[in-house]
Amino acid sequence: MGSDRFDVLREQVRGQVLEEGDAGYEEARHVYNGMIDRRPAAVLQVSQAADVMAAVRFARGLGIDVAVRGGGHSAPGFGTVDDGLVLDFSARRGVRVDPAARTARVEAGATWADYNHATHAFGLASTGGIVGTTGVSGLTLGGGIGYLARKYGLSCDNLIGADVVLADGSFLTASEAENVDLFWALRGGSGNFGVVTSLEFRLHPVDMVHVGIIFFDASTGASVGAAYREWIAAEPEEMGAFLGFHQGPPVPFLPEEWHGRPVTVIVGMWTGDPDAGPAHWQPMLDAGEPLGSFFAPMPYPALNMMFDGLNVPGLQGYWKADFLRTLSDDALRVAVEKSPGIPSIHTANHFYPIDGAVQRVAPEATAFAYRNVNFAPVIAAQWPEASENEANIAWVRGYWTALHEFSEPGGYLNFQDSDDQSRIEETLGSNYARLAELKAKYDPDNFFHINQNITPAPATGAQATPPAKKASAPPQRESVDLQPGAGSDAAPPEAAPAS
Repeated sequence: MGSDRFDVLREQVRGQVLEEGDAGYEEARHVYNGMIDRRPAAVLQVSQAADVMAAVRFARGLGIDVAVRGGGHSAPGFGTVDDGLVLDFSARRGVRVDPAARTARVEAGATWADYNHATHAFGLASTGGIVGTTGVSGLTLGGGIGYLARKYGLSCDNLIGADVVLADGSFLTASEAENVDLFWALRGGSGNFGVVTSLEFRLHPVDMVHVGIIFFDASTGASVGAAYREWIAAEPEEMGAFLGFHQGPPVPFLPEEWHGRPVTVIVGMWTGDPDAGPAHWQPMLDAGEPLGSFFAPMPYPALNMMFDGLNVPGLQGYWKADFLRTLSDDALRVAVEKSPGIPSIHTANHFYPIDGAVQRVAPEATAFAYRNVNFAPVIAAQWPEASENEANIAWVRGYWTALHEFSEPGGYLNFQDSDDQSRIEETLGSNYARLAELKAKYDPDNFFHINQNITPAPATGAQATPPAKKASAPPQRESVDLQPGAGSDAAPPEAAPAS
């Protein structure tokens, strides 16, 4: 049984409050990344927005940190916190589709598998990642890259409204019609401004798609990548496909001798007329000597869930990210050089195209400022054994350092890890100053700081107030003490639900 410390909260909420020793606490305290091992004082399994309002007020009164968990995929583990209160939305996964208006209202714990299942029933979709178990809210608040980005923009570009609980426990709705400044900040500013309890999206006609997966020897990745770079730029926006470097997965269309060996892969889908799909994929089949390939028409949700089996909870994980103006020969050379060190078949080293509709949104139109780059690379390393953490983190850092030489200063927020806090201003770019001002407006005490944190802008002039107590920093990796520069090739990761 729990202590009496949280009895007042229990009386104020409908959801269950779990403390250490309670049945379900051990399961509830964990997030996807097995490297994260934190022990919150309590976990509130949220039942409704009123629970969140009460919990925020309670935590402020008690003087404890709050972490918010949607899908739980946050690489830095922002969905949990030592000695604080976790708001767990995993039971709030409803999706209501309005097919006439082509909109969907989504609860904060929904995953993209939940979302796509609901919207596909009406032949509709919007941009949402490449893994079905990723949380809708966390991905969207940090931007939201996926197969449909070239055609329909980022996830946040399709957001049309959100319900939010602020740092004082009050509730409001943000949209183009009300609380417009907060709505602007939510679209790329991540979890800095409040707890998002539901989101509303614009939907588009997406039903059957023509899926393609092509494997090549990783040693040919520079030439294959150069061909991909020219091909994707010339393809209509109905083609959404990324370039990746992996260990060969155990799939039937890749010869067994390539399972576990470094491969280059092209993965994506053609959303136009499915019968036209083969012709659009042919140039990439001609780009080298494929080791194996798979092509088939299938429902869009099937592709979005295809790699869920490689992204199981409990793996050790460490991520790095950048933005690239172009997929240069130098960037491809680095990817090929680093491919022999890929830690496991669970590691995803991808270069995502973010041109087309993404670039038709002005940098100042949403908080997501990087609208003039063509690719978002991620080194999302995952592996089973904690004993390999130091070596694999060193590999990621070494890879990122080599790649960053040819990259922009910032990187995609959702792909950054806890030690990337120093990059937040560069990542948010030209919009950082405005975001800091809005942080000061909506969360002046930095109550929501278990995230890629935006520091509130200081008050000025007659409205200045005494400085607020400095919030504790976001939690860092506690299981590996590896500083930038350690290792032979090493170099210098919300409180709206984290994905």
